[in-house]
Amino acid sequence: MIELDDTDRTILRALVQDATQSAGALGRKLGLSQPATWRRIRRLETAGVIKGRRLRLNAEALGFGVTVFLGVKLARKGQVSLEDFERAVSAIPEVQTVEHVLGLYDYRLRVVARDLSDFERVLRRRIMTLPGAGEVEANVLLSEERLPGPIG
Repeated sequence: MIELDDTDRTILRALVQDATQSAGALGRKLGLSQPATWRRIRRLETAGVIKGRRLRLNAEALGFGVTVFLGVKLARKGQVSLEDFERAVSAIPEVQTVEHVLGLYDYRLRVVARDLSDFERVLRRRIMTLPGAGEVEANVLLSEERLPGPIG
């Protein structure tokens, strides 16, 4: 585990808020030079603290007004490999994330759809027809607040 100082934590907080900031702009806010800021960011990336920078799309603005978290229990464990299920479910464009979890369900999926009838179509025609798909539980997202998580 890498040792983080206050400057590292400040850089991480700033990048969580806006990952598009240049090292120069970020350095000016922190009172550091561009090269010093860049070296710190690079060190955090090399150590695996920063895993990448992602573009977050607004699903609603793109016409996907419904987000559903779907718990999926595999029907025939042992007959269908986890890799086969993961590969098949990951190929469905409406499935945004696939998480293998411990608990009542084997997988937690984040699914976007245009509306509830579109979600029903995706569920019936795509997800429930997957090899090994068994019991499911759907939770419709009502609102979401983005929390950056602990930085220390």
